Amino acid sequence: MTAAPDRAPARLPLPGPARFRRLLAAEWIKLWSLRSTSWVLGAGALTVIGINANSAASNADRLAELRLPSHPPPGVPARPELLFDPLHTAFVDPAWQLLMVITATVGGIAVFGEYTSGMIRTTFTAVPDRRAVIAAKATVVSAVMLALGTLVSGASFGVTQMLLREYGGLSLGDPGALRAVAAAALLAPLCALVGMAVGAVVRHAAGSIVAVIALLLLTPALLRGERYRWVEEIGDALPLSAWERLVTNPGRAHDLGTDPQTVTEAWIVYGAWATAAVAVALLVVRHRDV
Repeated sequence: MTAAPDRAPARLPLPGPARFRRLLAAEWIKLWSLRSTSWVLGAGALTVIGINANSAASNADRLAELRLPSHPPPGVPARPELLFDPLHTAFVDPAWQLLMVITATVGGIAVFGEYTSGMIRTTFTAVPDRRAVIAAKATVVSAVMLALGTLVSGASFGVTQMLLREYGGLSLGDPGALRAVAAAALLAPLCALVGMAVGAVVRHAAGSIVAVIALLLLTPALLRGERYRWVEEIGDALPLSAWERLVTNPGRAHDLGTDPQTVTEAWIVYGAWATAAVAVALLVVRHRDV
């Protein structure tokens, strides 16, 4: 009579936190598996900082040629051409709109990239819990984009205000400065999450990129103006409008119109879009076939 061979002990399922940590590691590897990710994010960051720095340098050169300070002494009327906002030079619209497109595209790739390659079937076979997969993707993408946004926002502010130090350059302690830096830093993960939601819905590379540009940039442009109040209110509920409000110098808030969006409302827009984007991605991926 021979003894029965020893059987391998049954593998117990990993607890939730350990399993989610493995998902985070897997999504991290997926995000950086494409060399284009680091190149696109790196080049985009340098471009945004460069555009803002060039804006500040141009203003500094112009003020130096006129040999006048940006803020005239009390009692001396200001010349209209000298009224510029030092804070605005760190947050030039075209530069940050470019960053919005880049981060939203990378966020979309994190979702539609797996659908176009067919890897999504392998992913959901290994991890049937689709909500956990999307939650891991959103966590990794948000963390990376937050780091990117913080770097770009902080560098843009620091460089531009250093170039304008003799002409009204600001510090983080000045009114509205820290809020503007924080809002610009959070714009990157916000747009990345919106890109994820669009990628989950469209699931096509070109279509997702076109859709996210239309949603984040073209739609706000169509909803400008003050003729119809409801049009203006819809425009204020978009990420670009909220960002513009948050990076506006408090001393120039009157330039936004007769009934400008409040800072609190702008922060609510940020939170609502981030929450809605994650919810849409979870809902679509959970209920649609691969």
